[in-house]
Amino acid sequence: MEGRPRFFSAAQDRLLRTLLAAGLAGAVAGCTYYQTVPAAPSGPSSFDRAWNAALGAASDTGVAVSTADRTSGTIYGTTVTDDVTIRVFTQADGRVRVEFNVKGPAGSDAALANRLSNAYNARMGR
Repeated sequence: MEGRPRFFSAAQDRLLRTLLAAGLAGAVAGCTYYQTVPAAPSGPSSFDRAWNAALGAASDTGVAVSTADRTSGTIYGTTVTDDVTIRVFTQADGRVRVEFNVKGPAGSDAALANRLSNAYNARMGR
């Protein structure tokens, strides 16, 4: 060590090395990698939920479904005395709308329409 000039005393050299080691350890410890939390798998779309609830409501109220065209959103069915049409469609604002139309020999059957609506709401958790 005789050929190399000394800028620090032995004590200052130890202090400098200790401070450098502490700074390096602090810098490494300060590096944090944040993992993204995986998103929960999304469930069925609003339309799918409404469609399935409408089909279930028809079944719950004794409507025999003759045609269920998901593409057009129309379900046709009958009871002993009534013809039932259920329409499920997405409105311009993105909300899903469900309509129940019940026609019997004497006109509209409000009681069956109400039972369908109540069964639908129960299946939707309302």
